[in-house]
Amino acid sequence: MGNRDEVKAFLTSRRAKITPERAGLTTYGRRRRVPGLRRGEVADLAGVSVEYYAQLERGNLAGVSDVVLDAVARALQLDEAERAHLLDLARAAGPAARTRRKPSTQQVRPSIQRLLDLMTEIPAIVNNARLDAVAANPFGRALFAPVYATPGRSAHRPVNHARFTFLDPRAHDFWLDWERAADDSVSTLRTEAGRDPHDRGLIDLVGELCTRSDAFRVRWAAHDVRLHRTGRKRIHHPAVGDLHLNFEVMELPADPGLCLIAFHADTGSADADALRLLASWAATQDPAGTPGALERPPASR
Repeated sequence: MGNRDEVKAFLTSRRAKITPERAGLTTYGRRRRVPGLRRGEVADLAGVSVEYYAQLERGNLAGVSDVVLDAVARALQLDEAERAHLLDLARAAGPAARTRRKPSTQQVRPSIQRLLDLMTEIPAIVNNARLDAVAANPFGRALFAPVYATPGRSAHRPVNHARFTFLDPRAHDFWLDWERAADDSVSTLRTEAGRDPHDRGLIDLVGELCTRSDAFRVRWAAHDVRLHRTGRKRIHHPAVGDLHLNFEVMELPADPGLCLIAFHADTGSADADALRLLASWAATQDPAGTPGALERPPASR
């Protein structure tokens, strides 16, 4: 899907979500033939002509000012992630988009790996914008052992969280809230597609997932985006049972596209006990990085 089609689908889908009542408009009980707002209503709310807004919704964002984009975002009541996505789509439509971004890296600098290895008390991983697992400390590899142990994965193909979530049957057991995990994966990829629509690796990944997963294809068509900065993951680990972990996402400014994600449990909780048990299990794993048998470690005394 090209930039124009992306813009059209995104703006149309956001317009369909805003009811006249939510926008503060009076409908006088008239029957409406479209879900959400009409184009003319969005144009009025944004302070632009109907013809101009129609041009935007046909996918032509090239040269549109930030002032107009902000007005459209307010009219459509876009949240922070959606507003940023609209700006990304506009940048991708401009002349600067002809200069392609550097492809997402598949490795980290030695200093980042050293930092990960020094984080011995919490699981930590580094993902790129395509959700490839670029690096991790041993604790992080242990936490996501089923992801790293995806059967049938060829040596040249990176471990990928979205591919695991949608194509590996074990994902439904691993994620206690699979629906949320699936939504998060797709919204992350959709956000990156707005930033860099020419990323060949991302295009191939999305194509594969759309072909092989109905659940992914339906979510991708929704054009939903979301910011992932902090939150809570609910996991069923095959070695230690259920885990409810807080996470923090930290971008690595010197390595554009890479994010370090650290996980921790609430102090004094059963999850903290389970993490300590997982740490002892992680210490028994192959230091080269190959996950061992997912067997429950002996309980500490």
